[in-house]
Amino acid sequence: MSLSTVFVVLAALSWGLSGGIGGILTAQGWEPVVVSFYRGAIGLLFVLVWLALRPQGNGFASRRLWFWSAIAGVGVAGNFTFYFVSIAEGSVAVAVTLMYCAPVFVYLVSFAFKLERATLPKWAAIVLVMLGVVLLTGIFEIGAGDVTPAAAGAGLLSGLSYAVFIFGFKYAAPHGSPQAILVIAFAVLATILFWQGDADQTVAVLNTSSWLLFLVLGVLGAGLSFIFYIVGLKHTAPSVASIVAMVEPVTASLFGVVVLHESLTTLQVLGMGVVLLTVTALSVYSSTQTVPLEAKLPAE
Repeated sequence: MSLSTVFVVLAALSWGLSGGIGGILTAQGWEPVVVSFYRGAIGLLFVLVWLALRPQGNGFASRRLWFWSAIAGVGVAGNFTFYFVSIAEGSVAVAVTLMYCAPVFVYLVSFAFKLERATLPKWAAIVLVMLGVVLLTGIFEIGAGDVTPAAAGAGLLSGLSYAVFIFGFKYAAPHGSPQAILVIAFAVLATILFWQGDADQTVAVLNTSSWLLFLVLGVLGAGLSFIFYIVGLKHTAPSVASIVAMVEPVTASLFGVVVLHESLTTLQVLGMGVVLLTVTALSVYSSTQTVPLEAKLPAE
């Protein structure tokens, strides 16, 4: 395994662990918005250092860079927040799997705006993912599993928000460096979530015994992980990155089961497998086509 692939694996592993850590914090009573704020704010400090070390080609003079990076920031703010809401209302395994549906939203938007050609394999994959979501959430049977409408809805909104981040990052990329884009995006995230979050809780984090968990969440969930992924992806084939990205949902799910003592029904496990395998296959297929968006950018 090459060093670049190791970086991608480390990024996916970090994102998976961040879901579990977020689950611990929300179970302690911390609001998802506050948890997401600290994840993004700590991530901002890291990408600021990265930008200071690699300032060339930042593109800050470009209005398009600022516009699309801000869109990416709105997307990642929604992605982090809805992800932790879904975890708080349901489980880590369900939340991460629903968030992993982001490439489906990317394709649907791309089809709608004729940014990408709709093919039979892509439509078949979308239908399979929808089937997997039905099995995972148990919406066909009231009371199936423990997935509430709030957990399912927030999980899907997390994936939709991530799709917004993907488009924002994609259209900002020609106008500046990745570190400049992430600095703007995380600054927008921090501004939005600081304004939306509970002020008392936001301040209380600084004096709580859980501050170390918040620090680890920020370092793994946004600080090092995004840098690892972008650096590693420069020398990793998109098809390989797509498969390696499976480390994230698997890690998050195992964390939920082993540490948080969560459980899944047989149908939910089946649905989870259908979603993860189909999305991975779709990403690998896309990497052989023209624009493998979802294989080129980091997940949660």
